[in-house]
Amino acid sequence: MASTARCYMIGPGDQSMKPATDVTEMLRGIRENDRASVGRAITLVESNATDDRRSAQELLTALLPDTGGAHRIGISGVPGVGKSTFIESFGLQLVVHGHRVAVLAVDPSSSISKGSILGDKTRMEKLAASENAFIRPSPTGGSLGGVARKTREAILVCEAAGYDAVLVETVGVGQSEIAVAEMVDFFLVLQLAGAGDELQGIKRGILELADLIAINKADGANVQPAELARAEFERALGILRTEDGWKPRVVTCSGQTGAGLEEIWQLVSEHHRLLASSGELEERRRRQLLGWMWSLVDEGLRSAVREHSEVSKSLRALEEAVLEGKTTPTVAAEAILSAFIDRERAL
Repeated sequence: MASTARCYMIGPGDQSMKPATDVTEMLRGIRENDRASVGRAITLVESNATDDRRSAQELLTALLPDTGGAHRIGISGVPGVGKSTFIESFGLQLVVHGHRVAVLAVDPSSSISKGSILGDKTRMEKLAASENAFIRPSPTGGSLGGVARKTREAILVCEAAGYDAVLVETVGVGQSEIAVAEMVDFFLVLQLAGAGDELQGIKRGILELADLIAINKADGANVQPAELARAEFERALGILRTEDGWKPRVVTCSGQTGAGLEEIWQLVSEHHRLLASSGELEERRRRQLLGWMWSLVDEGLRSAVREHSEVSKSLRALEEAVLEGKTTPTVAAEAILSAFIDRERAL
């Protein structure tokens, strides 16, 4: 059901959540596509407060039957490649064709305030004005690779609200591409032409992750350089193996003019049909769920070890010993784990 609410873009700073969260009311709002409810739900799943985490898991469990119906698309590219302009134009095109679009734009965080650095509310204004679009900028909070820790939960909330295309934008640095590739169905990498040796602008690992490379800003005088870059990347992709019956493609596009965006959606749809018909889409998502579970276990254990009373007594001394070359990281790690395990066994 389409919302009749006015333009709604909720930011991570909206902390109006009541201490006692009404999960039933929030569920109703999400299923009726009330964008305020969707925004509050994402604020809830991003919260680290104990009561909020319990409520968030209750909410997500109830929403699970309503999830899984969207195209999950990761979009990456180095700063300056034009991600925001591309995503806005691409999202607007999807809306025109009857789709409902959610954008989870993962912004860098200040290492001091943990707040978003980018001017979230000044980006994608035209897309945000559409009643069939929802944009959620989220600060990374220092999480690995620049990917917000709760992005996966946010995807589920958006799917339950009826958004059939969920676009996850990465900051385009570090390990963010790998993290996003592990939570989406289709991974799109934006590139620029005319920035020197084209293949120096993208790591081999990203080539292996990409389902599609799009040479952006292919407009005006840059059309020919973009076409040359496309041919160069096609040659590079030719040496990589074909996975799951899909051969990664290279296209040119322009977020500014809209050129090539229709072709990109056609390729996304073709990829989705291929994976769905072979059963690989369901299997891939099952693998992602298990990977997600174990990543949370790893994260939880790391926190538990660092915060453990017995570990904290010796942690600083062990860190200094490693830094001063008095012991190896392996010996120090074994000492930390032994202190944690021995204490747990004694309880």
